[in-house]
Formats: sequence, C-alpha cells, structure tokens
Amino acid sequence: MQDKIILIAHRDATVRDRFAAALADARHTFVTASTAESANEAVRSSTEPMSLAVLDIGLSDDGLGWIRGLRGDLTWPVLVFAGTVRSVADTRALLAIPVAGYVNEHAPAAQILPALAPYLFPASFDRRLNLRVPLGVPVSYRAGQTIATAVTLNLGPGGLAVRTLHPLALGLLVELKIKLPGKAEIEVRGRVVWSDRKAGMGVQFERVSPADQREIDKLTGSR
Repeated sequence: MQDKIILIAHRDATVRDRFAAALADARHTFVTASTAESANEAVRSSTEPMSLAVLDIGLSDDGLGWIRGLRGDLTWPVLVFAGTVRSVADTRALLAIPVAGYVNEHAPAAQILPALAPYLFPASFDRRLNLRVPLGVPVSYRAGQTIATAVTLNLGPGGLAVRTLHPLALGLLVELKIKLPGKAEIEVRGRVVWSDRKAGMGVQFERVSPADQREIDKLTGSR
C-alpha cells in the first residue's frame, strides 16, 4: 500500500496539532505548515506526491490564486477548512479550481479521519463506482492479540463496515473472515479507516485473493 502523505496548512497551531495527532494515530505520514510559503515548500520538497492537502485559504491575501498554484496540474485532492472561507463568491471560485470539499477545523479528533477517509481512499467511498450493499452477515476478525466476532453493516468491493460496540483503533491492520450468503468464508486483510463506538468501524481492504474478490464483486454488483 502506498503511503498516504497529507499536508495540513492552517494559521492556528491548535488546529494543525489536532489534525496531525489524528493522522499520526492512524499511521499516516503528514506535514504541517503555518504559512503559504511553508506549504509551497512542503509540496516542492516532498519526495512523493501528496495524497491530500487540507488548507486554510486565509494563509494568503490571494487565497484562490495560491491554491490554484499549489495544486497546479496535479490530481491529488484539496480540501479547504470551512471556517476560513470568506464569502459565497470564494465558495464558487473554489469549486471552479476545483477543490474536493470542505472540512470543519473545529471537528473533534475522533471525527477527523472519518472526514478525510473518503478522499484518502476514494475507491471505497465513491458510491458511483463502488456501491456498498447493506449486508448483515457474521464476520470474525483479528488484530494483534484482539480476536472478536461481529456482524457486518455493509460490504463493497473495497471495504466493509462492521457493527460493534468495541471498534478497533484507527489505522490498525486487521485480518477478517466473512461468511458471504451461500458461500464459504472469505478472508481479507484491511486497515481500520473509521471507528465510532456508537456505530462500529470501517475497514479498507488491502489484500484480497482474486477468487475472494470475484465473490465480493458478484455480490455487490460491481462486475
């Protein structure tokens, strides 16, 4: 799996630190910037392409021009901190750049990765290409010394959601066995990309055998 590199650029150190801590807990690589110049330098000096940038438009007097220049012709998504947008006209201009969306800079730490996950793992969250099928079937999983059983909430070609009151921590690698309807168990390996004690957890697949992937694809109608 290619490492995810996320740029967090905001003038407020508490915002940068909260987002950085959430990404560190999920074992993502990140860089932070407090000025437009340091954000530009982070992009220029990175040895790998950025996977995502989350930006404070107010870091530059010409925030729109700065974001256009920072992104250039590259395809990685850019999010904007919602509280830094100054007008409806800015919102329209940002859509034309385009930016992928907005994120709340005041979001609690537990909500940060779920907010970013659709942009870091688009194959699992783009419902136009990768439908999630509501599915309640038995699933057993193991992560380190933790072994548990639960029930799935839904399943897609690139991941699944699990209903549990004891979700695993963000970023953990997990081995899962899923009992598909009418089929023997399939085995997949994935990583926890969201975790909520009220809802359960979401797992992004990282390793699936071709045979098991075909069974998932047939069930979810992706082939």
